[in-house]
Amino acid sequence: MAAAKSRPRPRPGVLDIAPYVPGTSALPGAHPVIKLSSNETPFGPSPRAVEAYLASAQFLSRYPDGSARPLREALAKLYGLDPDHIVCGAGSDELLNLLASAYLGPGDEAIYSEHGFLVYKIAILARGATPIAAPETNLTADVDAILARVSPATRVVFIANPNNPTGTYLPFDEVKRLRAGLPDDVLLVLDAAYAEYVRANDYEAGIELVATTHNTVMTRTFSKIYGLAYLRLGWAYCPTAVADVLNRIRGPFNVSGPAIAAGVAALGDHAHVQRAVEHNEFWRVRMAEALSGLGLGVTPSAANFLLLHFGEGNSKSAPAADTFLHERRIILRRVAEYGFPGALRMTIGTEEENRAVLAALSSFLGAKGTSAR
Repeated sequence: MAAAKSRPRPRPGVLDIAPYVPGTSALPGAHPVIKLSSNETPFGPSPRAVEAYLASAQFLSRYPDGSARPLREALAKLYGLDPDHIVCGAGSDELLNLLASAYLGPGDEAIYSEHGFLVYKIAILARGATPIAAPETNLTADVDAILARVSPATRVVFIANPNNPTGTYLPFDEVKRLRAGLPDDVLLVLDAAYAEYVRANDYEAGIELVATTHNTVMTRTFSKIYGLAYLRLGWAYCPTAVADVLNRIRGPFNVSGPAIAAGVAALGDHAHVQRAVEHNEFWRVRMAEALSGLGLGVTPSAANFLLLHFGEGNSKSAPAADTFLHERRIILRRVAEYGFPGALRMTIGTEEENRAVLAALSSFLGAKGTSAR
């Protein structure tokens, strides 16, 4: 038998990274499913965005605008920003990875909260840096715990606000306290993927801090409330120097023309967004109340999902509930990899979907007479 040939080797540590595994999106069989595992909007994209996307087909042989200028200008107009401070990407995931590539390397450290978005750890490890998880308090990022873990090697702090999968958020005063307590050479990255859903008076997505500091970045996505997850579209609002760095290392045409066109159109359909916000606010509150009434623990959420806590080690556990729901063609999200083996995350869906989940979990838990008002 011939000796095994040598082959290219990834650098040390790459094969130790646990790959990101998205939520289940399909089940065996031909019957339709209720998919509430990925925090997608129940209303889909704006009809205007769909129309713009389809119209862009006539330009498929052309390269898109390399700087996504039409989208940056539309964002700047909507939020009152300087378009030169906006960098667009293939989802906010790409922008988070670009920030890691630009500011992290071997010997560096980056901090994120204990139950923070899994992409942070992956991005940190992929650059040979060391991830530092700061404990949370009441499933919420803890500013003092983060600051206590800052070292001379710290280069970046990632904060999802609201956080995924908990739905909890840091009030703006706490975010400002975090920024003030970090060294000036540490980049604070505020991942505000769910910002459009938050209706708390003490919340701010990050625009003010970016505008008033030289070391804060805010990332946003079109995958959630705008319903454009299939197109992969996100943006970052950055200080001048950070925008310059990202524009040096991003792909020259990293955002497709159809995505740019759909994004611009989506931003212009304010009624569609408002409808999604109002629906989410109504059903998130009522589902939290109804699910709590079944005896489940429900983490207070400011986003478009709920984290449901089941008993562990018995027939009413989260894995057992997951299996029970799958048998009824309902998909929620297992979140064991986030440190919650006893929980499932549920996206707020349509009225029909929400009621179906509630009925199924009522049956699973043996409860009677509980409904969403």
